[in-house]
Amino acid sequence: MENKSVEKPAIVFGTDGWRGLLGTEVNMDNIQRVAQAFATYITQNGKTLKVVIGYDGRTQSDAFASTFAEVISGNGIEVLLSDAIIPTPVVSFTCRSANCDAGVMITASHNPPEYNGLKFKTAQGSPFATEETAKVESLIDTQPVQRSTRGISKINLLAPYLDHIENLIDFDAIRQAGLCVAIDSMAGAGMSILEKALLKHGIDAKTIYGQATPNFSGRLAEPIEKNLKPLKLLLKQFNFSAGVATDGDADRLGVLTGSGKWMNIQECILYLSAYYINSRKVKGPIVKTASVTSKLNQLLNINENEIIDVPVGFKYVAEAMMQHQAAFGAEESGGFGFREHIPDRDGIFSALVFLEMMAKEGFNSLDEFLKAKRSAHGSIHYARTDINNDDPQRHQVLPKLLTEPPRQVDVFKIVDITIFKNSRGLINGVKFHLEGVTRWLLIRVSETEPIIRIYAEAETPGEVKSLLAAGKNLFFADCR
Repeated sequence: MENKSVEKPAIVFGTDGWRGLLGTEVNMDNIQRVAQAFATYITQNGKTLKVVIGYDGRTQSDAFASTFAEVISGNGIEVLLSDAIIPTPVVSFTCRSANCDAGVMITASHNPPEYNGLKFKTAQGSPFATEETAKVESLIDTQPVQRSTRGISKINLLAPYLDHIENLIDFDAIRQAGLCVAIDSMAGAGMSILEKALLKHGIDAKTIYGQATPNFSGRLAEPIEKNLKPLKLLLKQFNFSAGVATDGDADRLGVLTGSGKWMNIQECILYLSAYYINSRKVKGPIVKTASVTSKLNQLLNINENEIIDVPVGFKYVAEAMMQHQAAFGAEESGGFGFREHIPDRDGIFSALVFLEMMAKEGFNSLDEFLKAKRSAHGSIHYARTDINNDDPQRHQVLPKLLTEPPRQVDVFKIVDITIFKNSRGLINGVKFHLEGVTRWLLIRVSETEPIIRIYAEAETPGEVKSLLAAGKNLFFADCR
């Protein structure tokens, strides 16, 4: 009988590593295939031949991390393997502090609990660039899997990270301001890390869902308003200065006021960047994704040319931060990067900088902080709508639209158009800059989900609503 080999399923990486359904896509066999490709890449490109590996609290994350470590070790590469669940930014920090060639974090970030996956980090602690990820993907199944336990060191990665943060945050100012903080770790990798860091300095803090669980205690671990009802309830029951939340792997941040009101991430970006540039006096430009508010120019003591727009996705932010020696980087989904820390998202560190900002500006109530800021600078009028769409032709709509681009959106004249492309050079985003100071529309076709995302900022809530509707009509009229 002829012995036919079974064709292995293809593994395709997305914008930030690899994510898929547990069992059918992310399983022990496929983890080994990716690990061997990663090991081959490191042996071809590495200098220290050392890799750090961490994992979150999802189903099988610890087992996947151990297997990944054994394959890396089997290829003669030293492995620093976390001895416990940790946030993704701890891996990013360790890449730099321990002089590693790269890092691997077993996580599916804020995806639902039936998913798992991994993120790759560079020696600098940033997400892998598109070309680096493509090289690893191209090496899958080119070499037989090798496994060993000889070169693996299980160590505490969290302690050095916390020591590093101690030197960057003014905990005394936070304590002296009398801040009291509610924390929702969403049963993710943030656990009680923030609370312990604050309590150590005599700052009142209370964590809910501080134990990492595989199903995130029945919630989606994305720190957006609709998922933060438990935190909102806690804030309304007790007297807190503010509430902060981190996502499944604790690299993103969401913020609520002491009265339980959601703080728009655009405002977080606006005031954090202004604090970092104007008050902390950190030098360098600001990097932001195309979906971030245009009001930055009004608050920052830097020129317009020093605000750099990049495609949506934090890896683009990180690349530009390193290329331009940027002070601060941000995306509208709650990811912030700081020059003094790491060129990667960090929900833990971002929360601490946010609290320091409140304290240094003389507030122990986020409600009062926002009231004063909005009075001085006005409100941000911004919204995003996500539309499920699994039409195979959806990726062709924007290129087609640009063959004869419109001259206006709704009643507003288009003054400029910015085009964004994915890693394969295909157009996946278009931003229409409209007449007015802060008026624009962005349409994106997601690379990781069957979703069309439409974003708008304008000068009134009514304008935002009209622009979103116009964007939807523009896309789907062309789609038909």
